[in-house]
Amino acid sequence: GGEIATPTPARLAAEGMQFTQFYNGAVCRLSRASLMTGLHPRRANRGRLLHDNMTTLAEIARTAGYRTSLSGKWHFPVTKPGDKMRLPTRRGFEEFYGLAAGCCNYFNPAKPFPDYYQGQGPEPFLNLETPITEFPPDFYTTDAFTARAVRQIEKHSRADDASPFFLHLCYTAPHYPLHAKTEDIAKYSGRYDDGYFAMRKKRHRRQIELGLCDPQWKLSDPDPQISKLRYDYAVTPWEDVADPVRESRRMEVYAAMVDSMDQGVGRVMEALSRTGVADNTLVMFLSDNGGCAGHSGYRNEKVRKAHEAYNKQLPGSRGTFDYVAQGWGWAQNSPFRRYKVWTHEGGIATPLIARWPGVIRQKSLTREVAHVIDFMPTFLNLTGAAYPETRKGLPVPPFEGVSLLPILKGKGQVAREPLCWYLYGNRAVREGKWKLVWGSNVRTWSLYDMRKDRTETTDLAGQHPERVKQMEMHWLQWAKATNAPLNGTGL
Repeated sequence: GGEIATPTPARLAAEGMQFTQFYNGAVCRLSRASLMTGLHPRRANRGRLLHDNMTTLAEIARTAGYRTSLSGKWHFPVTKPGDKMRLPTRRGFEEFYGLAAGCCNYFNPAKPFPDYYQGQGPEPFLNLETPITEFPPDFYTTDAFTARAVRQIEKHSRADDASPFFLHLCYTAPHYPLHAKTEDIAKYSGRYDDGYFAMRKKRHRRQIELGLCDPQWKLSDPDPQISKLRYDYAVTPWEDVADPVRESRRMEVYAAMVDSMDQGVGRVMEALSRTGVADNTLVMFLSDNGGCAGHSGYRNEKVRKAHEAYNKQLPGSRGTFDYVAQGWGWAQNSPFRRYKVWTHEGGIATPLIARWPGVIRQKSLTREVAHVIDFMPTFLNLTGAAYPETRKGLPVPPFEGVSLLPILKGKGQVAREPLCWYLYGNRAVREGKWKLVWGSNVRTWSLYDMRKDRTETTDLAGQHPERVKQMEMHWLQWAKATNAPLNGTGL
């Protein structure tokens, strides 16, 4: 339902299947850990998520005779110098070109972040395990990741042994910092001058027209700034925005970043067709979290001033480090509540599109609940590989997802255990049509009927206290098994 030009995902959807209830981990690191391993995140050692006793999709694919390559973001950080055991080349990928960390300057990945950014700093940009420290003047990460992915498709599809291949293409776009090419930004000049409330309502109308949203779901309002906890910031009414030109520019740049990514995915699909493997390839397109607000600690006066001093130019150029901010971050997730890092639908719901000619019926849509942990059992079914009992002499935990193959083939529902989430003090449980949510800002459970109210506007906890208690007990059991904190606001 968006207004950004995305003809390639639209084509993939027309030629395949759309999932309307697919879930991620609310933030990039958790989603990638679950996607790679088929497990809910296990937290240990300051947030380390990929452990020696976990196998990865790439390792599974290798045992089934697949060639494996990764282009783009990895985001399982190396915690000390010389520690390379969690690099993708040590976890099943024969080839890797991209970013070991979570984000970087799009025009020059070697450029340091400004001092006010307190997130994970730049780690090496790598080709295999060799750092790349110099980049040409016309470098742009989205284009570079696309070019390498196309090269890998051409290499693997033309190999003499005709081995199947698994390509993991992880764009950083549209993750902050907001950087885009001038010609792409120009496409969206003036597009967002009406503000984020207007954009949200227009997207909602289109979603209803497309059959993606039930008209009875109310369009959620922005959450008020109830507390000073992390990531809890109010959405400013558009008429009160101090600098609407700069604010509109944020979304123009964000849209340009998505547009550029779409162009890249288009080139990847062209490569599959050109090499003759498009009709024998399953393509899955998704995001690792809901739309991101991002912030630079605006409630801290010192950080706010540092942010303003650094970003003297409008967002988008290589000398800036800016975010899309709360208003646009919330509006991107129309019609849902909240955004990235929250366990409301705006943080954990993601589109998933799957295209597989001859297997997946064109223009199909499923409302089955699914999650990134389901990739592992799905890949096991597709490749015929065996899930290992041990890795490096350590017992491998049983995968926790369910295979999506029956859904992809149009053969009905899949039975699954309730899904649980935790992040920065936010919690959630999804069981059938019910969802239980605990927000770090209110610290109490709310209960929603996802069939009647997926936008989470009507709390039914008071009407169903026994269900709340039962679902809370399930979350507590899950938290104990995954080492999710019972108190606090950490990862």
